[in-house]
Amino acid sequence: MVTKKRADRNFIGAAGEHLVLSRLYTNRILASLAPPNAPEVDILVHPLESAKSKVLQVKSSETTGKNRGWSMRDEHLKLTTPKLFYCFVDLASPLQDVYVIPSKVVARVLTEADAAYMKKRKRDGSKRTKHSRRMLKPEFLVDIPSAPHGWMNKYLEKWELLN
Repeated sequence: MVTKKRADRNFIGAAGEHLVLSRLYTNRILASLAPPNAPEVDILVHPLESAKSKVLQVKSSETTGKNRGWSMRDEHLKLTTPKLFYCFVDLASPLQDVYVIPSKVVARVLTEADAAYMKKRKRDGSKRTKHSRRMLKPEFLVDIPSAPHGWMNKYLEKWELLN
């Protein structure tokens, strides 16, 4: 039996994928959904003007405020192939913004954010323990060299990166 919370996440994920497909088509970029549960791929992209295909992972969120961001796993620290891009869909923004970011950039930001987070002590003064979940955020509470204030803005609707 699928729980309501899980069903909601499935709908949010599907909404993000279909929004990305719509934006790709609007930008004359040929694309299709990958089979469900395909490893590392949500959308296959083949730009009409290029012979180089790309793959997209779509991460969707409808979170607002200080918790705004996208949940990531350990594996995303290592995925740095030139043909892999992420589309971070902000369903809570008025225009449902999509950030198109190369996997190499995402891995670097996540690695730096994780290192900064692990250095910071817990409220009770104890050290943090290793974890497998991370958040990619438009604004981090700690200083991240590769992700200064507004770092994601340069990737907003950057569909030309896929050509």
